[in-house]
Amino acid sequence: NEIKLLRIRNSVLPQEGFHRLKQASYVVNQIIIFFDKREKDYPILNKLLTKVYHTNQIIEAIDKIFDRSGKIKNDASILLTEIRSNLSTVRKKINKNFERELRKLSKENILGEIQETFINERRVLSIVSTHKRKVSGSVLGSSKSGSLTFIEPSSNIELNNEYELLLDDERKEIFRILQQLTSDIAHLLPLIESYQELLCEFDFINAKSKLGFELNCCLPAVVDQMRLELINVVHPILWKNNKNAGKSTQSQYISMDYDSRILVISGPNAGGKSITLKTIGLIQLMLQSGLLVPLDPNSKICLFQQVLSDIGDNQSIENELSTYSYRLKRMNHFLKVANKRTLLLLDEFGTGSDPELGGALAEVFFEELYNKKSYGVITTHYANIKLKADKLKNAINGCMLFDTETLAPLFKFSIGQPGSSFTFEVAQVNGIDLNLIEKAKSKLNQKKVKMDHLLAELQKEKTYLNKLVKEHIKAQEIAQKAKNNYELKNEKLGSKMKIQQDLIEKNNKLISLGKKLQHSIDQFKVRTRKKDANKIVIDDLIKYINLEKNKIESLKMAEKAKKIELKKTTFKSKQNKNKSIKDEYQRNKIIVGSTVKLIATKQTGTVEEIKGNNITVTFGFLKMKVSIDKLMFIK
Repeated sequence: NEIKLLRIRNSVLPQEGFHRLKQASYVVNQIIIFFDKREKDYPILNKLLTKVYHTNQIIEAIDKIFDRSGKIKNDASILLTEIRSNLSTVRKKINKNFERELRKLSKENILGEIQETFINERRVLSIVSTHKRKVSGSVLGSSKSGSLTFIEPSSNIELNNEYELLLDDERKEIFRILQQLTSDIAHLLPLIESYQELLCEFDFINAKSKLGFELNCCLPAVVDQMRLELINVVHPILWKNNKNAGKSTQSQYISMDYDSRILVISGPNAGGKSITLKTIGLIQLMLQSGLLVPLDPNSKICLFQQVLSDIGDNQSIENELSTYSYRLKRMNHFLKVANKRTLLLLDEFGTGSDPELGGALAEVFFEELYNKKSYGVITTHYANIKLKADKLKNAINGCMLFDTETLAPLFKFSIGQPGSSFTFEVAQVNGIDLNLIEKAKSKLNQKKVKMDHLLAELQKEKTYLNKLVKEHIKAQEIAQKAKNNYELKNEKLGSKMKIQQDLIEKNNKLISLGKKLQHSIDQFKVRTRKKDANKIVIDDLIKYINLEKNKIESLKMAEKAKKIELKKTTFKSKQNKNKSIKDEYQRNKIIVGSTVKLIATKQTGTVEEIKGNNITVTFGFLKMKVSIDKLMFIK
């Protein structure tokens, strides 16, 4: 609104308008500061700042006039300072006179219970009406019952009039100040318009981001080929409502390409056909409107030129349109504008008229839209539409699954086959008498009943097969988990057994030593006078100790020899490497015509020819073939 006023000459912005301008300038300045030196981090957002620049001109101009609370400062102009000073003086006199009069009348007991009040913003006395002639002043009103009369003291009448005049002067001066301030800011109108554009854009991006976080959205792959692959997709509004209600939402997998560009969805009422159709349409429109969508990020979505829908009952008494008339008008429009980049969303296709006649016409419409190579999602109960989708090369059937045991919809979408409407099963769930259902069945063409029964049985078998597959997958996962646990435990057991084996060997060795020592102790004669009685035992013990010591020394020597051999091998490898580097260096530097020195004799000569590592060198009058490693490069 402030932008509109700034375009008008001599216009005046309201006080709250200046506050909004100041706030906008402050916010934009903060945004500019934030993105400064962050161009590489946020290149796309940074491009939005091309029309704005950092300035305090608006903020400083407004701060000269307004204080922090948003009121106009007393020193906004010299005249306003004078007026407000006079107002303060007059107000003090009025209050002083009033307080004096109030104290005086209070002693005379002629004031009402509420001693004072305000009438037309003037401070007045509440006088008991029977004593009103005792008070000098101007009567400004009375209470509803008439028991109180409101009188302005005579000493304040002139002062209050003066106060009113000063307030009028203040209003005029404020208007002049704001007019001048508006004029001072008006030349910055292009910048303020850029503020509006930038802040709206950031607000819009923020709203899209919030929605994306709230609905767990992501950006799928946007492909050039005409195809859709929606993985774990949910209807965003249904998902949000179910989440708030603490319910789960069944996600769907939906795939469409040129070979299956028209998808016919059938199945029971209240099974989720329309929700699936609306999910596809809403996800497509959200993405093409620049919004993130609630599905798996590995999904793929193409862009359509137009999305045409016929959903719900659009009959109109005002326009004299029945449901079927409206649908015929819509279909006529679709047949005119549909092309190979059109997505059609047709809910309850062909309904609204006689089933036989309407079904035939719907089949013709279906063929025409198919021939236009359009993409479409159609929900229907018509058997002829299901059969037509099965016959056409680039059309495919799909169905919403139904639990034939509990007679409850599963809200799961399955592609590849049509579904039964489960008309009689749904009627049974809703409490319709079985006799009535059987009577209805008898009135139908038995072929149609058998066909519907066949579809129901097929879906039942498919559901059972899916259950078996899931159980098999689960069993495989359990078996694999058990196998992994077994291998892990086996590995731990093997490691534990190795530790135990090492411990056993160590203990056996210690036991063997202990037995030998015990044998020596048993043979040792303590109480004997013979000098060499234990010589054999001691010699045998010394011999055994030396033998064990030699074994330990042999092991140490072998380990030491191994280390020395390793050092030699490392040294030799390093030497060979250095030699190789030296040879490579010499090979790179020595060329035909180079002066070289024969290392053995210190003779210098000139290189005549180079063949691999063999070099022909002329030493005076003598030519020799010498290996490159026997030469030193001179120049």
